[in-house]
Amino acid sequence: MKKLEAWEKFEKELLKDPETRKEYEHLAPRYKIISDLIRLRIKNNLTQEQLAKKAGTKQSAVARIESGNINPSIEQVDKLASAMGASICIK
Repeated sequence: MKKLEAWEKFEKELLKDPETRKEYEHLAPRYKIISDLIRLRIKNNLTQEQLAKKAGTKQSAVARIESGNINPSIEQVDKLASAMGASICIK
């Protein structure tokens, strides 16, 4: 079984638990934003350090956001997106 298939099977089992599903759905928007920022950075061929410089912040701040270790503010997300020529849209 491939790793992705194994993960999908494991994830499906985990999400059968109502409490786990509730927390997963609660955190999903945050991790979607993080994933989008990472994809955009890679698409723009930027390192974390290069993005940080363009955004006027530190590489460690970008790393903390990308790792999910902090809950980024809208201002932080907008600053990073703007540095890559993108904008944020909240629905």
